[in-house]
Amino acid sequence: MDNVIVTGASRGIGLAIARKLASSGYDVTAVARRTSDELEAAIAAGKGQAAGALRFAALDLAQIEAMPEFVRQARRDRGPIYGLVNNAGIGTEGLLATMPNSQIEALLRLNNLSPIVLTKYVVRGMMAEGRGRVVNLSSIIASTGYNALSVYGASKAAMIGFTKSLAREVGRLGITVNAIAPGFIDTEMTRGLDDAQRKRIADRSALRRLAEAGDIADMAAFLIGETGRNITGAVMTVDAGSTA
Repeated sequence: MDNVIVTGASRGIGLAIARKLASSGYDVTAVARRTSDELEAAIAAGKGQAAGALRFAALDLAQIEAMPEFVRQARRDRGPIYGLVNNAGIGTEGLLATMPNSQIEALLRLNNLSPIVLTKYVVRGMMAEGRGRVVNLSSIIASTGYNALSVYGASKAAMIGFTKSLAREVGRLGITVNAIAPGFIDTEMTRGLDDAQRKRIADRSALRRLAEAGDIADMAAFLIGETGRNITGAVMTVDAGSTA
């Protein structure tokens, strides 16, 4: 089985991607600072199945200095890494004029520095193998903008620039690099909104509904699979038509 690392995979979109890839036959390492009841349930449910595998590995992605050894250990334990999904990130809200510098730094560190450095160490092995898939999670906010999300929007726009340039760097070696730009996703967080708020958001989209975490997982599986072999440097928008 090909090995795939998914960051921020203890819940939400990351967990949906990890579960989808495991069910598609990949050996998936779900990375997060700590596990969760949802992830443990998914791991237990997948044991004994004929498809792929799902396991948890602890890593604080803010600790940049821990990444080289984490990647080396992953290769020693499970062999070459075929896929990397950079999903982990934070969406701290705040007006730029009043946002503490510490929050700005923490957001950019986790949303940009962490995935870029992790990709650096993972992609070295992909280059040696002559194959691999990298999928970065961006957001429609990177292109549409949104009030009180200027720093978040900047971080997600940066991931698109990173995706396109890296695709050029490593494409000749058989590695694809793509981004997914989710819209407003139906997750545990958005379910805290009342019906009127959810309806207002859904009515902005062409399909009059919210996309779901499973839709993002399906796109990730498409890009990582053989179906995505000739797609690279692309940004795949999954937003139920919010930006149509």
